[in-house]
Amino acid sequence: MEQQEKRLPAWLKRGIIDVESSKVVRDILSKNGLNTVCNEARCPNKAECYAKKTATFMILGKNCTRNCRFCAVGHNKTDKVNLLEPEKIAQAIKDLGLHYAVITSVTRDDLPDGGAEHFKETILAIKNINFNVRIEVLTPDFNGNYEHIKKVVQTPLDVFNHNLETTKRLHKTIRPMASFERSLEVLKMAKEINPKIKTKTGLMVGLGETIEELEEIFVELNKINCDIVTIGQYIRPTKQNTEVVRYYEPDEFKMLEKLAKSKGIKYTFFAPLARSSYRAQEVFV
Repeated sequence: MEQQEKRLPAWLKRGIIDVESSKVVRDILSKNGLNTVCNEARCPNKAECYAKKTATFMILGKNCTRNCRFCAVGHNKTDKVNLLEPEKIAQAIKDLGLHYAVITSVTRDDLPDGGAEHFKETILAIKNINFNVRIEVLTPDFNGNYEHIKKVVQTPLDVFNHNLETTKRLHKTIRPMASFERSLEVLKMAKEINPKIKTKTGLMVGLGETIEELEEIFVELNKINCDIVTIGQYIRPTKQNTEVVRYYEPDEFKMLEKLAKSKGIKYTFFAPLARSSYRAQEVFV
């Protein structure tokens, strides 16, 4: 029997969704025709975040040009870029009264700049009507293109997030169209281009990685001055996605957090249900 077929450990279970408490967010998203990674990636924290009147906005459509084996986001025909999306997101942030906004996207290798200009326009639109809002972006790798990354990080941004997701060894099976080295370089370039911003990355555990491999990643991230690291348990979103190798105990996340701190990582959020943009404002210092 596949491990994911077994019941989730108690510490990974979520309560019953209160549909009414998330109505405000759902109505605003629907009115503006906006997507969230919370919904498209089947995030286990969606109900909690929506109930708190927050969400991670996903720009550039619902469909990705890559097919990572851990991800539930669609990868069919890509959507036409909605040029009105930046203003609609800015208005949604205002309507929700957010003080901290997180913007992510699907990967768009089909676009000349990978969607960098659209990220830029979205950030500027948000600041135009929500000047005091702090902004975090969770971007794709833009194929490691310096100019495209520069276009995003030279905006009035607070946190630039790009996820490593897993270890170097596991990339070829979990993220076959991505590169561990390229993702590290993206984080390095972002900090070099704009030293004022905080850089951030997220990892999943439970895919077959070793503690030694994670330790090596913490060392590498410290070398490139990555400020914030999050780690959460991988939970298989559909039967089409890769299987869980094992579930980490809550105490193991505490152990990993101590290990990361000992290697120089400044800010951490390691927990079973931690996700890269989950409680992002609380992690930001």
